[in-house]
Amino acid sequence: MNLIVKLLCGILIGILMGMFAPDIAIMGLITAKVFISQLIKFTIPLLILFYVTSGIANLPKNSGKLLGKTVGLAYLSTLGAGILAFTVAESLFPALLSGAGELPEAKIVLAPFLELKIPPIMNIMTALTIAFIFGIGISSTGSDHLKKVSDQGCDIIELFLNRVIIPALPFYIAGVFADMTVKGTVFATLHTFSLVLLAVIAMHWFWLAFQFVTAGVALQQSPVRILRTMMPAYLTAIGTMSSAATIPVTLQQTKRNGVSNTIANFVVPLCANIHMSGSVISITSVAVAVIIMTGTGPVPSLLEALPFIAMLGVTMVAAPGAPGGAVMASVGLLGSMLGFTEEMIALQIVLHLAQDSFGTACNVTGDGVIALLIDKLSGSQGDAQEELVPVEEAI
Repeated sequence: MNLIVKLLCGILIGILMGMFAPDIAIMGLITAKVFISQLIKFTIPLLILFYVTSGIANLPKNSGKLLGKTVGLAYLSTLGAGILAFTVAESLFPALLSGAGELPEAKIVLAPFLELKIPPIMNIMTALTIAFIFGIGISSTGSDHLKKVSDQGCDIIELFLNRVIIPALPFYIAGVFADMTVKGTVFATLHTFSLVLLAVIAMHWFWLAFQFVTAGVALQQSPVRILRTMMPAYLTAIGTMSSAATIPVTLQQTKRNGVSNTIANFVVPLCANIHMSGSVISITSVAVAVIIMTGTGPVPSLLEALPFIAMLGVTMVAAPGAPGGAVMASVGLLGSMLGFTEEMIALQIVLHLAQDSFGTACNVTGDGVIALLIDKLSGSQGDAQEELVPVEEAI
């Protein structure tokens, strides 16, 4: 919540400076924005490389079919959520945000004092491919040295995010909004924020309803009772904004829904790292809104957007380890696959972080459904089926 307050202050300060500050001060802020943008673009491939490699390498390898079922079900849920979000956003947002894309022509264009280029060492797809090759290889061979390198790489990137990128985001956002204010486009963009946020939260609840009704039918139990039991996890996630921090509550409530201890202890911590349906709903729908709000081009069809949604579900493996991880991990894909500009990425970050707690709550509440279904598929015999690695230690 502290980060959200800082970002809101960044928006306000950026608008006020754009309206009242002298051009030289605004140019200084725009220079900071450009530099921070270069740092973000440089860091994202490294984030994906180390976090995805470490995430795959740390998956428990001697849990056999149970691991495959859990990962498969979590990915199907994430992919389905993304397809739902894009379909609804593509159909609803053009009417809901009618006129938002008709931005006035820029009144003034100010350039930064200095534009320092920091090219990334690799592109997003290269980083993702390397991460998969090494992640699967480390998991298969048990290479402790490479696993340690990937884990320590995660620590370094997380330290850089915590100490540099995240504290710099309010200045980055302030620079973007100061630039938009000078150009005369800021107010035409801001009035649509609340509509988008409400629509995104409504989609979270629709997807949760679908998940719990499906579980209720499969288990012949009341979906309302199952959902009511999981509500403490939902509310905790809204407060913590962290899937990992909510694991104890999610685990407790999942067991209260009748999931066996072995299945719950394995599935819940694992899904906290790989099941990101709420985050994908947020990112996908907000991306459609940003395209409409900025008027940069037509919204892609579902068929055109499907590769982006599919890759987003995979890239989300990098999300839990990073602060604001979901949107930070998606920045590279937004630029490379949807052609997002710097201004569009800034809007995406602001809109996403404004509802990030609700996306996290959707993620963890859905983890309880996956645990129920895995328990059903396993015949509640997880203790007898195979020797499971404690996921709390493995992840």
